[in-house]
Amino acid sequence: MKYENTVVKLKADWFRAILLVTTLVISGCSSLEPWVKPYERQNLADPIMAFGRNPVSDNYLHHVHQAREAARGAEGSAGGGCGCN
Repeated sequence: MKYENTVVKLKADWFRAILLVTTLVISGCSSLEPWVKPYERQNLADPIMAFGRNPVSDNYLHHVHQAREAARGAEGSAGGGCGCN
């Protein structure tokens, strides 16, 4: 009888601990404020943050890729495969 009460108390303690941790994790994820402030966005718009080194060349290569792949519908752009969108 004494052993059963101890097991029930341990299960209740574990349940409370798991509930507390879950509540803390969920409440930590609930803030929907933007992480980047408006005055910090200029730093992210810096050309150094771009994926490619040369944006003009990257734009041209993207256009060529769209012209080639548009005939198969891979890119989802308008036009055929001739590049005359």
